[in-house]
Amino acid sequence: MKVTIIAIGKCKKNAPEAAIIAEYIKRSGWDIVIKEQDNSNQEDEAKFLQNSIPHGAKVIVLDERGVNISSMDLAQKVENWLNDGYSEICFLIGGADGHLPSTRDKADLILSFGKLTLPHILMRAVLCEQIYRIQTIINHHPYHRE
Repeated sequence: MKVTIIAIGKCKKNAPEAAIIAEYIKRSGWDIVIKEQDNSNQEDEAKFLQNSIPHGAKVIVLDERGVNISSMDLAQKVENWLNDGYSEICFLIGGADGHLPSTRDKADLILSFGKLTLPHILMRAVLCEQIYRIQTIINHHPYHRE
């Protein structure tokens, strides 16, 4: 599985979150790529996000208006996509003002990680851990416990 994280805001190399992100990417057996752009106006952010979506990828938009599902349910959805022949997913993380409707319209899934507002870099770290968790659930690895 190839995973692309497309995000507004850049992560500094020495940030503590960068170490967490790198650790979960290293643990993962999936090909994870992060594309990022500095914050700008919402229209330019939307263009970057939408134009960076890999052709044929399933799109998950992280948005407070999305569904709040369990890690097991998310893993099941990703596994179903894999079984249906999809080999790539991408996650879109918006800027401070969130996503425009035109970006949400591109989504195969609009996902919320809860009602809390998180800094975009911390959200990336949480997302990378969840991507690793999804992989371990699909592979029946004991990392995830219910």
